[in-house]
Amino acid sequence: MTNSNLKIGVLALQGAVSEHIRSLERAGAESCAVKTVGQLEGLDGLVIPGGESTVIGKLMRKYGFIERIREFSAAGRPIFGTCAGLIVLATSIEGQEEPHLGLMNMTVARNAFGRQRESFETDLPIEGIDEPVRAVFIRAPLIREIGADVEVLAVYNGEMVTAREGHLLVSSFHPELTDDYRLHAYFADMVRQSRTGEPKG
Repeated sequence: MTNSNLKIGVLALQGAVSEHIRSLERAGAESCAVKTVGQLEGLDGLVIPGGESTVIGKLMRKYGFIERIREFSAAGRPIFGTCAGLIVLATSIEGQEEPHLGLMNMTVARNAFGRQRESFETDLPIEGIDEPVRAVFIRAPLIREIGADVEVLAVYNGEMVTAREGHLLVSSFHPELTDDYRLHAYFADMVRQSRTGEPKG
């Protein structure tokens, strides 16, 4: 399948922006850093990268991204949140009264693996991808609970770490920090399908 002519932005407030851009381009999509709300115009999809979720939330509010990304999602345009991006997309965050974007029907826990395990890698089987994906976990969050429409795509040690709800995709780990770009290719296919009206799969 080709993903030519897809334009997928990477929110460039914090995190491994250039690495996501590289992975998306390897997956066949055009990609760019998104630093202002105006740059959301014309995008087919958006990646919200890792970093510190509280900081990202504050910067999104400061620069007017909250409502604009909600509008982006309401238009059916796909969004992929990795690590802190997963937290930013959640409707409920343990220990925090208000969510950030509140788009994906799930409850998440920050730094759920504990600081003593700040970084590890594993080969993770993911539904919809033929062979296990190399996954880098860095102070990773976990998905504690999901709504009825959320599909779990990957589990690590009995915990949910990758999920999808319609046009929204999240992972607890950092897929951009390896040379394995297949999860980005999965997202690029989601974006292509959203443009053409094809069913997922």
